[in-house]
Amino acid sequence: MPLDASDFGAIWLTLKLASLTTLLLLLLGTPVAWWLARTRSWWRGPVGALVALPLVLPPTVIGFYLLLALGPHGFIGKTTEALGLGTVVFSFSGLVIGSVIYSMPFVVQPLQNAFAAIGDRPLEVAATLRASPRDTFFSVVLPLARPGFVTASILGFAHTVGEFGVVLMIGGNIPDKTRVVSVQIFDHVEAMEYAQAHWLAGAMLVFSFLVLLALYGSRRGKSAWGAT
Repeated sequence: MPLDASDFGAIWLTLKLASLTTLLLLLLGTPVAWWLARTRSWWRGPVGALVALPLVLPPTVIGFYLLLALGPHGFIGKTTEALGLGTVVFSFSGLVIGSVIYSMPFVVQPLQNAFAAIGDRPLEVAATLRASPRDTFFSVVLPLARPGFVTASILGFAHTVGEFGVVLMIGGNIPDKTRVVSVQIFDHVEAMEYAQAHWLAGAMLVFSFLVLLALYGSRRGKSAWGAT
């Protein structure tokens, strides 16, 4: 058998992490993306740059500062310990926090672009019909921004699956707890278990291709639908 129990455990943990991270990113990223798309505040630039920071920073840098902040001597770590929650480093919760921060731009930016593309006209029409801002958002904005949500979900999930530096720094390498697929591949290579590494790396390659195929296929379908 090319894959053993530890490999399947890493796969399950990775899928669990990616699913939960994507859900949290959609919940947290939607209001941020809406504000960035609509505001004219001076803060739009700094906030947008802060959200996009993981695109240019090395993952190990993000992981290092998260390790300091969430560790027992960090501000967040001291707070969680004072509340009796302990620290979240080297735990699944720590992986989730790191993944949400690291994958944030891959969800926020597609949503921001989708919201910006809607324009003012649909919102003005909804206002003339006396729709409340909440009704307008859920009845008008969300349906029109659906392609952006599809893109954001795909990219957020796929990017979380492929993480390495952040999860290794903040989660370590604990079997069935923080060892995800990317770390498992690294372990196989270090142990010169190239057959197992090939199987996992090949699965990641196929998965990445299918994700991109689905992403570009959905965009092509949208264009074809708009042209009819």
